[in-house]
Amino acid sequence: MATHHLLLLLPTIFFHLLLLPFPSQASNAQWNLLQNSIGIVAMHMQLLSNDRVIIFDRTDFGSSNLALPNGTCRHDRSEMVIKTDCTAHSIEYDVASNTFRPLFVQTDVWCSSGGAVSDGTLIQTGGYNDGERKIRSFTPCETGEDCEWQETDNALAVKRWYSTNQYLPDGRQIIIGGRKQFNYEFHPKRDAAENNKPYVLPFLLQTIDKGSENNLYPFVVLNVDGNLFIFANNRAILFDYQNDAVVRTYPEIPGGDPRCYPSTGSAVLLPLKNLEAASVEAEVLVCGGARRGAFQLVPKGVFSDALDSCARIKITDPNATWVVETMPMGRVMNDMVMLPNGDVLIINGAQSGTAGWENAENPALQPVIYKTNGSGGSRFLLQSASNIPRMYHSTAVLVRDGRVIVGGSNPHEKYVFSNVSYPTELRLEAFSPYYLDSQFCPLRPMILEPSSYVKLMYGEKLKMSIKVNGTLVPELLSVTMLAPPFNTHSFSMNQRLLVLSMGEVKMTGNSSCEFEVTAPGSAVLAPPAFYMLFAVHQEIPSEGIWIKML
Repeated sequence: MATHHLLLLLPTIFFHLLLLPFPSQASNAQWNLLQNSIGIVAMHMQLLSNDRVIIFDRTDFGSSNLALPNGTCRHDRSEMVIKTDCTAHSIEYDVASNTFRPLFVQTDVWCSSGGAVSDGTLIQTGGYNDGERKIRSFTPCETGEDCEWQETDNALAVKRWYSTNQYLPDGRQIIIGGRKQFNYEFHPKRDAAENNKPYVLPFLLQTIDKGSENNLYPFVVLNVDGNLFIFANNRAILFDYQNDAVVRTYPEIPGGDPRCYPSTGSAVLLPLKNLEAASVEAEVLVCGGARRGAFQLVPKGVFSDALDSCARIKITDPNATWVVETMPMGRVMNDMVMLPNGDVLIINGAQSGTAGWENAENPALQPVIYKTNGSGGSRFLLQSASNIPRMYHSTAVLVRDGRVIVGGSNPHEKYVFSNVSYPTELRLEAFSPYYLDSQFCPLRPMILEPSSYVKLMYGEKLKMSIKVNGTLVPELLSVTMLAPPFNTHSFSMNQRLLVLSMGEVKMTGNSSCEFEVTAPGSAVLAPPAFYMLFAVHQEIPSEGIWIKML
């Protein structure tokens, strides 16, 4: 009898397997040129909840290639190149219309940090020169409005340049480190004591390398226990920021090579699953970087091969250890973009050298997808190559339709367009991962319910209905929510993807169904903010909708 049932099921099982995307199909990615020039280098990027991307560069090199409107000029006596500048150093890019407009930023935002907060406002912190203690905010525009940056003087306790921000469950941001800053502070401040001075973080002093630092833009992740995983140079701690205490120290990454600026690799928190379990597991993946000593070799004309390793660690495991895998090529200054289906896109960067002006060679033109749930040793899938080198000061962010917007690259002190190997790059591209290929149209889900901008309380049930153009396989359906990050210098701050718990799936036809998902149970799992919500069917994601966690 059991054998008979198995034989009856075999055709169905085989049919399901036929629908699954095979690894060989992952090369069906596409590149599209969006803009031949946006007028500025895309050094920093943040997707906002109105589907517009805020992009900005720096102000201290002179004029950009984009004029400010209506004869507007910026007057700044502290600028080192030109005191009156009538060009823009920031833009707002509209994803839907593929258009952009210049924005006015008064002071220098070079190598700064930031993140979006609960109402969707982008809070940007620090920079260089007259911008090093500024905080700037940009609130998403209503339709038809032309909003602008707002700046607050001396809002930071100390200078912040090459710092990292992490959005916290209470709606504040913690700003960690920066050049010659072995400390952290919060925004907004709770009281006068927080205004007066930062909190010392000895770990940052312990991880600095003489002559190369290697601990700027530390990788910071909000763990599921409410503490912070902080990785700097080649090692990490779990930090209780509420009590200013180190909870635990993790093993050094195998090989001991640095992964933080200027030996810049990247890192990502892997998808959080089983959110209703008594204990939720969290894993971090660190990929790429430069070999120890590589930064000092560049002035001698030696560009060391970049690291080709990825190291993965379960940070919630009491006996956490690193598991190392090998990428198809070495990579430094690589970005790691979390995709809606839980895979990780490794994109941009170089195959030799380090971060910094003129410090790298051999652009890494081929992206790689890391299959988070794949088998060890076979997780990496090469993608179609771009023909545009994305070296130092490149960026990449996911947008709601599943594409990745890619921009930037300027390994020079000023804008240089000729007689160099890697000219200043003003073009903006879109990378479409394999799941957007037309062959997957029958599998691609469409969210029918709810509509975008639904508000959710923690632990609340949300009714959803979806359909596909082909046959729906309910066992291969999931729902994810993703926090859009602030991306700069190869690290996406606040990037976070959660796989929601699903109730019973009720089929309403061969190609449609309805079900309930449960919102994360606390702000520790998902700090209050806007998230993109996706339905994922057989690894193929829908277009996302916006939800807001309250």
